[in-house]
Amino acid sequence: MGSHDSDPIDFTWNDMCVVRQSMVSFTPKTIYRYEAGDSSLSTKQTANGEVSYADAMKKIPAGKSYSIELCFDIGDTELLLGMGQYEDGIMNLRNRTEYLYESNMRIAIPFLITTGHYAILIDSESSMIFSSDKTQIKFSIESGSRLSYYVFLGEDIRSLVRCYHRITGLPSMLPRWAFGYIQSKERYRTGEELCKVAQRFMDEDIPIDCIVQDWYSWQEGMWGEKKFDKSRYPDLSKTVRYLHDLNVHFMVSIWPNMSPNSENYAEFAKKGMLLPNSNLYNAFDENARKVYWDQTTEEIMSAGTDALWCDNSEPFSDADWSGSSKKPEKERYLVVTETSKRSMDSDRLNSYGLYHSKGIYENWRKTYPGKRVVNLTRSGYTGIQSLGAILWSGDITATYDTLRKQIVEGIRMSLTGMPYWTLDIGGFFTVNDKYENRGCNDTEHKPLWFWRGDYNDGVDDMGYRELYTRWLEFGTFLPIFRSHGTDTPREPWQFGKKGDMFYDAITDHIRLRYRLMPYIYSLAAAAHFNGEMIMRSLIAEYPDDDRVYGIEDEYLFGPFMLIAPVYVAMYYLPGSEKIGDVQKSRDVYLPKGCGWYDFHTGKYYEGGQIISSEAPIDRIPVFVREGAIIPLSDKIGFADKRDGVADRIRVYEGCDASFKIYYDEGDGYGFEKDEYGYLELKYSESSHRFLMSRTGSYPTEKDPIVERVKRSEKGADVV
Repeated sequence: MGSHDSDPIDFTWNDMCVVRQSMVSFTPKTIYRYEAGDSSLSTKQTANGEVSYADAMKKIPAGKSYSIELCFDIGDTELLLGMGQYEDGIMNLRNRTEYLYESNMRIAIPFLITTGHYAILIDSESSMIFSSDKTQIKFSIESGSRLSYYVFLGEDIRSLVRCYHRITGLPSMLPRWAFGYIQSKERYRTGEELCKVAQRFMDEDIPIDCIVQDWYSWQEGMWGEKKFDKSRYPDLSKTVRYLHDLNVHFMVSIWPNMSPNSENYAEFAKKGMLLPNSNLYNAFDENARKVYWDQTTEEIMSAGTDALWCDNSEPFSDADWSGSSKKPEKERYLVVTETSKRSMDSDRLNSYGLYHSKGIYENWRKTYPGKRVVNLTRSGYTGIQSLGAILWSGDITATYDTLRKQIVEGIRMSLTGMPYWTLDIGGFFTVNDKYENRGCNDTEHKPLWFWRGDYNDGVDDMGYRELYTRWLEFGTFLPIFRSHGTDTPREPWQFGKKGDMFYDAITDHIRLRYRLMPYIYSLAAAAHFNGEMIMRSLIAEYPDDDRVYGIEDEYLFGPFMLIAPVYVAMYYLPGSEKIGDVQKSRDVYLPKGCGWYDFHTGKYYEGGQIISSEAPIDRIPVFVREGAIIPLSDKIGFADKRDGVADRIRVYEGCDASFKIYYDEGDGYGFEKDEYGYLELKYSESSHRFLMSRTGSYPTEKDPIVERVKRSEKGADVV
């Protein structure tokens, strides 16, 4: 950790890592508080719900602070990675400027990780600008009275991520069900509809673990009230019990901004627990966080709700989320930063979502000690991975270009130390200019820069059905598997019926997700106990292969599975226009140093080459490296079926292999008392022997069947 009066620090690592603090400057500045003046606050509907605003604000000096600049001299070859998730799908930040502020589709975390054996963590909650120019990087911090930062050294990227976790906290252990399929859309309108949708999953024999109630569960005119409209949800507890009887969990969207007409708002106003000039509760106040939790438990959690969805957790981005054209990046940064200062301290402009999640986590643990925290949140900050949080990429658009960029953003989030990341499968906005088909209760029908999908007719467009299918195939191999969006329905049967290629591909991949559940849950345990990544950059696993440094559209799912999503249309263009005869394949680079098996066919390939991999609509390229062990489940309809026990083990021969299957009760915090166990698997290539041994206190009663995928002159066989 350094400070403004410290001497420059030089670090070297085997002559491969060079990073040196070259300059720190503190520039005095005046900070202000804002008052609405003679005009009272008004409310308006925005893309982020009902917000308060004033036409005129008085700007009153309120103290002194500093603008801070921190510069480092670095090497001239290392890649600059991480620092959260954004919109542009760019991996390497060298010779770029990145604006670190919180907004819809932006999660700013000032943790820079590099391929030069070092990483830098800035200990500040203010917004900031990162810039890189040749061999110098600079962090320009908006406001602070002090500066601390960490420089980590490590042998590889994985060790640097673990350094981050040692300082900020290990990722939480989510319940097993959270890794199953989560069905959501904008929005289900009644408790009866929720139950009917869940029942149809049962009737069509499609696995599911959670259904989501999005916004507007409250009465008309009561935005953000944490009480359900009794005319549409007459008995929430009964609805939740019905879902639980189907082994379906329930997630509810809650908001920090509340209508001044609501009882929740009135309580915060009476207790002086609102942020200035806003209709937001003050998440920085521990007592206010407790009041927010008590409001949430009164009806929502007490009904048996299993998960919360903290939407709009970066609540001052409305000035950015408006207009027909996207503002330049610097202007977007300034608009959001200046708007946030009207209600928040300048040195905490980026951390509202962090404290919001902190209140949910700490109070949940006290109230429901036997139920693991699950909080889907649109924004977070340094350390949020330890608060039972799942982060998602916000309200993205339905285009193939967005799908491509999301691959990169997911990898960046993993490199930033956030293992539980997801997205809106299919893109949130699907409509472009056919305004009558918009969702979100849009009535103004104005062009908006962020509402620019390629598919005006949603699921009625065969082009969208193809895009959605490809997106869901990608989502099958993400840490959290969740469908969501507006403008058009998202349930599997909206894309056809049994025998139709899109429906079959969608349902087959949902079932594949459940086959992989023992593997996925074990990856989550490795993230929690050891700080391992689930979604892994090829650079993190194959740093000695120069060719992977330019690859941004492939990644590893855990240590063994290489995923190459498809992000081009092969069957239909928008408007259901058929594409001519095109090759249904994509090029895939297989890293050198090992052999690779096609997961779908078992065919073996040597590493260190680009191959053309078949990619018809029913699959995307997935490869498994030799020396891998993949535990699999037989057919299950929900994640906790048979307590997550693996039914079979697939061994990919070619070299020695090992893997530890993790077992616990699937929920609760018994694992914190060592109530868990492993089935340790080892395979010897020289003897072709496979060994299993049990460790830990959690019992497993079933030994899985062992399969081997082995090389032969004809490819590979499962035996």
